[in-house]
Amino acid sequence: MVSVTAQQLPFFVYGTLRPGEPNHDLFLRGRTRSEEPGRLDGAVLYEGPGYPYAVEDRGGVVHGEVVTALPEVYGELLVALDRLEEYAPGDPRSLYERVEREVILDGDGRTVRAWVYVAAPSVAARLRAAGTPIGSGDWSAR
Repeated sequence: MVSVTAQQLPFFVYGTLRPGEPNHDLFLRGRTRSEEPGRLDGAVLYEGPGYPYAVEDRGGVVHGEVVTALPEVYGELLVALDRLEEYAPGDPRSLYERVEREVILDGDGRTVRAWVYVAAPSVAARLRAAGTPIGSGDWSAR
């Protein structure tokens, strides 16, 4: 079972959880208080098998949305998103890691702390060596 942090951070989504993508309706519709365009500096977006990976790298930028969950569904949503992203704390088989990062909101340039699912270290190493970067950093515009 995933432990819920006392701090209910928003989520920065950049792939299939973005509005208009298939997992947005499955996981986020009706569970969010707000969704605002934003960007994550210090990461490069890579093609995955039907979904992207953000790989931390000082030279890049990833575009997406900052999603603030409704407080009453936060714990349930956190567990569901961890499962979707195949993230389990401490499990070397995880595809992603959920990390807390600064994200910049496009509208007013404010910086917010958010959960971001980035490629797990072994996945990131493979992508850096032989992956296909998405030059725009925008999964929706690929």
